[in-house]
Amino acid sequence: MRRGREFSIMLGKIELMNSRLSGSEEALARLTAVRLRGHKAPRVLIGGLGMGFTLRAALSEYGKDATIILSELVPAVVTWARGPMAALYDGSLDDPRVRIITQDVGEVMREAAGDPATRFDAILMDVDNGPEGLTRISNDRLYDDQGLAQAGAALKPHGVLAVWSCEQDTRFTARLKHCGYSVEEATVRAFRGIRGAKHTIWLARR
Repeated sequence: MRRGREFSIMLGKIELMNSRLSGSEEALARLTAVRLRGHKAPRVLIGGLGMGFTLRAALSEYGKDATIILSELVPAVVTWARGPMAALYDGSLDDPRVRIITQDVGEVMREAAGDPATRFDAILMDVDNGPEGLTRISNDRLYDDQGLAQAGAALKPHGVLAVWSCEQDTRFTARLKHCGYSVEEATVRAFRGIRGAKHTIWLARR
């Protein structure tokens, strides 16, 4: 949906994202990048293109030696990003560090888990409104014990799994710990600034 310069992506009556709300998606990239300081030629997987806020923030954080794999399941989102919403992405899709694939992020992680040469320094998950399937019920498997084990296997040593959520979830924090992760939980603003809704980001290492 569009109103003037404002865009919204909906799932039925549920708003998945809005172009006015970029603060927490940008924080997802920044907080992860801080924890990768010292990693040479970082290889980063972003699950979910959205409106490109996480991707743009990641590009601003990493040098020319970085590789960013962007996994977006819905081809229409990529089409919108190159079409009516192109100004939001500000050329980020064409950055030489970026590779966009229309593939389930779970499949990407499974492939990386089986091939050490393709594993990631960080995996950033922003494919749902939290650690449960929303866009697809089958996404639940990304956040259960098996999915978290798979994410860990797709990471290099000292890699970071970062998960975005619109709200806190103590059960997911406990699940991460149960699966062998050390966990930091950050509360960040949806808007840039000091007011407005708060979102949650988990930063986990195994």
